[in-house]
Amino acid sequence: MPIYVIMSKNVTQVLLREWRMAMVSSNKFYTLKGYMLLENNAITSSMEDYLEMIYRIHLSGEVVRINTLAENLNVKPSSATKMVNNLKENGLVSSEKYGYIKLTDSGIELGKYLLFRHDTLHSFLCYVNQSENELEQVEKIEHFLNVQTIENINRLLDKMKSSS
Repeated sequence: MPIYVIMSKNVTQVLLREWRMAMVSSNKFYTLKGYMLLENNAITSSMEDYLEMIYRIHLSGEVVRINTLAENLNVKPSSATKMVNNLKENGLVSSEKYGYIKLTDSGIELGKYLLFRHDTLHSFLCYVNQSENELEQVEKIEHFLNVQTIENINRLLDKMKSSS
């Protein structure tokens, strides 16, 4: 079960998600949009990207501000403000107008996982493609893989590196 669902306080949402996932596990095919609707995540792919970047900046020791976040993601400050408000509504960050953006405990937990997911996929794709940079490809696929798959890719990568 994804981390962001575990953090949800709304039991109805969790039960609805479990029911939807049971429907998916019935081996029925859906379109990509159909699978996304079945997941009904409170956290969107864009929100994950923003949270991952906030966590990266947090780890660097730099204070996180809207302008810094917008620059790092190549978006307008108004877009960053809107997304930070969404993250705030989900209890992942706290912020004041024109102030610093701070991660909550839940934000740190999810941010840590998102960065782990990103780094695992980047390392894996660089290894299998024998390249130095697979950033674009990672950004395109990272939101579609579940925790178990990421953990298995990480284990596989460790085995591949240790045997070479």
